[in-house]
Amino acid sequence: MRGYLCLFVAAGKDIFIIFTGKTEYNVRLKVAIVILNWNGEDHLRRFLPSVVRYTTEPYARVVVADNGSTDGSLTMLKERFPEVEVVELDRNYGFAGGYNRALERIEADLFLLLNSDVEVTCGWLAPLVERIVSDERIAAVMPKIRSYAEREMFEYAGAAGGLMDPLGYPYCRGRVLSRVERDMGQYDDACEIFWASGAAMLVRADLFRSLGGFDDDYFAHMEEIDLCWRAKNTGMSVWVEPRSTVYHLGGGTLSAESPYKLFLNFRNNLATLFKNLPSWWLIPVIFVRMCADGVVGAGYLLSGRFSRFAAVVKAHAAFYGMIRALMRKRRMLPHPDGRPVGMSRGLLAFKAFRGLCR
Repeated sequence: MRGYLCLFVAAGKDIFIIFTGKTEYNVRLKVAIVILNWNGEDHLRRFLPSVVRYTTEPYARVVVADNGSTDGSLTMLKERFPEVEVVELDRNYGFAGGYNRALERIEADLFLLLNSDVEVTCGWLAPLVERIVSDERIAAVMPKIRSYAEREMFEYAGAAGGLMDPLGYPYCRGRVLSRVERDMGQYDDACEIFWASGAAMLVRADLFRSLGGFDDDYFAHMEEIDLCWRAKNTGMSVWVEPRSTVYHLGGGTLSAESPYKLFLNFRNNLATLFKNLPSWWLIPVIFVRMCADGVVGAGYLLSGRFSRFAAVVKAHAAFYGMIRALMRKRRMLPHPDGRPVGMSRGLLAFKAFRGLCR
């Protein structure tokens, strides 16, 4: 499907995309924009109108997948947004499990996973679709993500594209640790990245299914990084397309200070490394990461942040308990040698230090 995109021709609920180059292709696509909701009535009232308003492409539809909400979300959706499809799940399966079960029931060629606390902008969808269909090797693509509260700043969870350091610590173009940059067009180039943010990610439906979707055991956090890494290990690529911009509130389900969020991030980060690293990297990286996490945990303990110290300890204990299951998953995955595109050579700690010294 490689070529130069020259024309869109919309017809009904389908899109016909014509490429020129050595070969011409007619491709019919259907896009489902899927918003996972759990007791997020306020977010839906606030952010869903922008999605409905600016999703005007005839090949796209908006779906809310409800993760067993007990607030007024479902009633509100029926009353205020009758045009929006609803998929009802019987309970809260988390981000990973909720999307997996909902997407099994949605027929589409491309899934656009969108957080319920994201405001989209005019013309946001077409550039993402154009990018993913321009190359059959592109598994997923994300927009540029700015902060909803500080609209000239990048947003923590994705910014202008996800990257990773050799120890598995994720960061972004536009965000290193907690240091977030102002968007001044410095990352307005579309390029290959390591991971696309689950806050707004367009992914091929057939690939999502062939990879087994998100890892249910993660519940929430890091599952999109794991999915992107698994896709890259099969020879696919992940991109950011800054011609599309969205605004993310962030912290809609778990706040940044939540010990449970910290637990999920530490546990799932180790699980992602264990599943996806090449064999010759595995033991050294896991060992160094455990030491580094121990230093972080000691810092929490010495500063009196006991709940966060306990979260790190529990995350490591949970990781040890997952190793047998992770070994089974690892044996089913390819592990090509070499450094994936989007993984830096330098450590995140050094990048942060350089940033502080500027």
